[in-house]
Amino acid sequence: MKLTLLDLEALCQQRIEAIFFDSLKNQTTPAPTLQEAMAYSIYNGGKRLRPLLIYVTGYLLNVSWDKLDLPAVAVELIHSYSLIHDDLPAMDNSDLRRGKSTCHKVYGEAVAILAGDALQTLAFELLTSHSAKELSDRQRLDMIQTLCRASGLQGMAAGQTLDIQNIKSFDELKTMYQLKTGALLSACVKLALIAADIKDTHVITPLEQFADAIGLAYQIQDDLLDQSESSGKPKGLDKTNNKANYVAFAGYEAAKETINSLIHQATISIQALGERSGPLLELTQAILHRKK
Repeated sequence: MKLTLLDLEALCQQRIEAIFFDSLKNQTTPAPTLQEAMAYSIYNGGKRLRPLLIYVTGYLLNVSWDKLDLPAVAVELIHSYSLIHDDLPAMDNSDLRRGKSTCHKVYGEAVAILAGDALQTLAFELLTSHSAKELSDRQRLDMIQTLCRASGLQGMAAGQTLDIQNIKSFDELKTMYQLKTGALLSACVKLALIAADIKDTHVITPLEQFADAIGLAYQIQDDLLDQSESSGKPKGLDKTNNKANYVAFAGYEAAKETINSLIHQATISIQALGERSGPLLELTQAILHRKK
């Protein structure tokens, strides 16, 4: 059955929300405040871009949804934990996230840190123990390894570290973007490829090129949104925190041109993969025109 991006967005929300409820809300705990803080951060109006990217790529590769559910949930849990920590006073010091008070403003810094820690560990707990009969043990291990690399010393955590340091050059800025944002987005495509058990480089290479391009485009778009009230965060937060960003280095118009160029690259990369690439092409445009 032919699906659109809107179809896949609805499917993504429905499937991951069910697992979130089962794995987080629908269980008892000796620390209900921690559970509340975790749920507050998961159910805060996010676009679910990363799990959606897994489902859309999986649709292109004709993978069953049952194979995509766990990596989709796991990557969203990792992303949610990173946002909690990114908002803390020691990092971005943001009071708002998507127009709502950040986790540490509602529950305090200590509980917010622990909520992030618990969301991260929950991601790997689900990948190892949740029932998904179509996923082999080897696929689960490959998914864990992929997510670890994208999240840690070779990925997001390294990028976050560079982000709070004094970036002096354009090349350093791009490296930070590739690690902080690009690594996890690229991992989404890799997770779908693992679920599909695809080894064909004619499929893998264009999808990896696509992921690299949209990862950088997404972060530069964040820099543009930092100048706007529509970002859902305090306006001009990078300037307040004395952080480098693409707009500061290249200017607003150059940043927009770069985003358009990257989206064009992403589109060219996947056009040859057949008609099921339609939702993936729609997703590139959604990234280009997103408001917050």
